[in-house]
Amino acid sequence: MKNLTKKKMGGKKSESNPCELVHVAYSKDRQLPVTPTSMSDQNYQQLDEDLSVESRPKRILSDDSPEPVVDAEPFATYFDEKIPIPEDETHSWFSFRKLWAFTGPGFLMSIAYLDPGNIESDLQSGSVAGFKLLWVLLAATIIGLLLQRLAARLGVVTGLHLAEMCNRQYPKVPRIALWLMVELAIIGSDMQEVIGSAIALNLLSAGVIPLWGGVLITIIDTFFFLFLDKYGLRKLEAFFGFLITVMALTFGYEYIRVSPNQGELLKGMFFPYCKDCGAPQLEQAVGIVGAVIMPHNMYLHSALVKSRDINRANKKEVREANKYFFIESTIALFVSFLINVFVVAVFAESFYGKTNQEVFYECLNKSSPQSNLFPNNTDPLHVDIFKGGVVLGCFFGAPALYIWAVGILAAGQSSTMTGTYSGQFVMEGFLNLKWSRFARVFLTRSIAITPTLLVAIFKDVEHLTGMNDFLNVLQSLQLPFALIPVLTFTSLPSVMSDFANGIGWKIAGGILILVVCSINMYFVVVYVSALGHIAYYVGAAVLSVAYLCFVAYLTWQCLVALGLSFLQCGQTYNLGLTGCPELFILQNMEMENPTSPR
Repeated sequence: MKNLTKKKMGGKKSESNPCELVHVAYSKDRQLPVTPTSMSDQNYQQLDEDLSVESRPKRILSDDSPEPVVDAEPFATYFDEKIPIPEDETHSWFSFRKLWAFTGPGFLMSIAYLDPGNIESDLQSGSVAGFKLLWVLLAATIIGLLLQRLAARLGVVTGLHLAEMCNRQYPKVPRIALWLMVELAIIGSDMQEVIGSAIALNLLSAGVIPLWGGVLITIIDTFFFLFLDKYGLRKLEAFFGFLITVMALTFGYEYIRVSPNQGELLKGMFFPYCKDCGAPQLEQAVGIVGAVIMPHNMYLHSALVKSRDINRANKKEVREANKYFFIESTIALFVSFLINVFVVAVFAESFYGKTNQEVFYECLNKSSPQSNLFPNNTDPLHVDIFKGGVVLGCFFGAPALYIWAVGILAAGQSSTMTGTYSGQFVMEGFLNLKWSRFARVFLTRSIAITPTLLVAIFKDVEHLTGMNDFLNVLQSLQLPFALIPVLTFTSLPSVMSDFANGIGWKIAGGILILVVCSINMYFVVVYVSALGHIAYYVGAAVLSVAYLCFVAYLTWQCLVALGLSFLQCGQTYNLGLTGCPELFILQNMEMENPTSPR
């Protein structure tokens, strides 16, 4: 195997170069202690940029185990198994057997498009704008698919997920700031999911289980479900598939029960228009984009694809994996889109243009105990996931309420588990913490559960569901910290080799990210403006300066990676991982053996 040398550009590297993206701690002409047979996704090891070669722990390869040993401790990874990819020579271009082997990560990723925050955005969109914003939902889902493709390709090609890549590429201070921002996004998402699960349990029990009790139950069952992957990764993926099926059946039942106007539905989906729309509809359209494209989901998807057994020294296998993962993601997001359409259509058909007074008298006539949720006035109806279940029960009978609650419970449980996985991947990737499974789950759950539990205990359901607006703003602010890094790394030939983004993807990706981030910034400005207090304005202004400076730094690095070399300053180095032995095979893919075994 060749010796690996560091690339030099513009002279000797400074120890604290503000323009530097990568610190390489390996000495020149150092012989690499790895072989192609020991290269696997499970064997990527933290490269501490501050350690010298002499102080770096030795990697010991035992004869009976291919996994490296560091300081007498086995190098841990989240996945305990790899799903093998079957050979199918009779179907060289497309094989259903191979597609089935690759099926799983995309459906787990798609659950973020079906979390309670998305469901609430859907029902509010239907009740506020009718069918007029379905085209926004379709466009947001397509944009999400294209961005998820970048995240999946990063994990497939490099064997490193997005958090691990950020840890290796960015200097220490930006890396820590990036980790904190992503953790905030995950906490916000977790809180929405826990709130949804607690509300569903409250509805199912007819109020017997209080909201704080539902929060506690969510803690317990999340721990239980998260240990299912010990029984096999495919069983875990099948369980998530079951939860998606439950959502499709429950929300599909509501769709069939209401029987929305199909002509209006198709018109709203494929004709971009919004006749007689005002500020409420515009804000709802912006909220749809913010709810669909989730920052932590980019980190999750880039990690989930590592669960398949792919020989990354073989460009044909990598190309094949990218193709099948994209097909699987397309199918998964199509299913999630249909479920979202079910919810929008139900509330567009039944409750668009309704007033609080109409709903109040309807619930009163049906002797609903929750009729007092709706004031007896002529203001437009405003619903959330709790009120949504109540109004369905008032207009379509008790079965509609309970079936709605089952769907919300499935959405909350599935998304709260994938949110926890995201937190674990991010923590391990950024901090290289090798904690036990219980400790990781306990920490990520506790951070999200504590504020939710306090609100559930001391406030009512109105305050609990009202937190969703703030949480949507919080996640909107974090979106650049996922989208900009993934575009940066997937555009670097030194990282992606022959699979780096072409000029078309660079331009399209940059435009998509700019549009999505701008839309979300508008949503944040509208939310802060509505607070109506000078202290909030001052605080927002101060935080905005630091926030925009950090986004500008990431954008600058991204533009350099996209090819705008004139933006480099000082002794900026080539952006890549040429000093990392774990990616040595990637840098020498021209020497591959196409017939090599997996």
